[in-house]
Amino acid sequence: MGYGLIVAKGSKISLLQYGVIHLSKYANHALKLKKIHERITQLIEEYHPDEVALEAPFYGVNVQSMLKLGRAQGVAMAAALIRDIPITEYAPKKVKAAVTGNGNATKEQVARMLMNLLKFKVAENEMLDATDALGVAVCHVFQKGDNRKKAQSWSNFLTDNPDRLHRTSKKTKKDNE
Repeated sequence: MGYGLIVAKGSKISLLQYGVIHLSKYANHALKLKKIHERITQLIEEYHPDEVALEAPFYGVNVQSMLKLGRAQGVAMAAALIRDIPITEYAPKKVKAAVTGNGNATKEQVARMLMNLLKFKVAENEMLDATDALGVAVCHVFQKGDNRKKAQSWSNFLTDNPDRLHRTSKKTKKDNE
């Protein structure tokens, strides 16, 4: 199970922490759920998030896998709800579309886009559960951003978003003299 924490200030998003809760070493599902709850609680106590975003359960071919995933999500939700932290869920296709522009993107495409956006590097196919979680966090920020007022003109947009302005200078023949 992956997790990702980001900081969003205005239109800037930065990476705070990400990782994977490795559960294969635990023998039974109840113990795995306990470990998920402990780690999510630890992350909440350490970082004090304002909100939690989760990937909504999705129906796969294997009903048992779906049931186990739903329980794990429920345990993570309970850790946040106990502390009155608001929770939002996003469908996997919504997350992929928000991050890559394509709801059918692969996990690897989402990871590459996040590495570019958040300026970090992981080896290909490594930590995909963590980058999935970061994708949900970024999707949440982008969805909240959709509620911002729209600029009435380019001038207003540039005034309201100075951090999104990229200045370049061109030397003219006169500058070189």
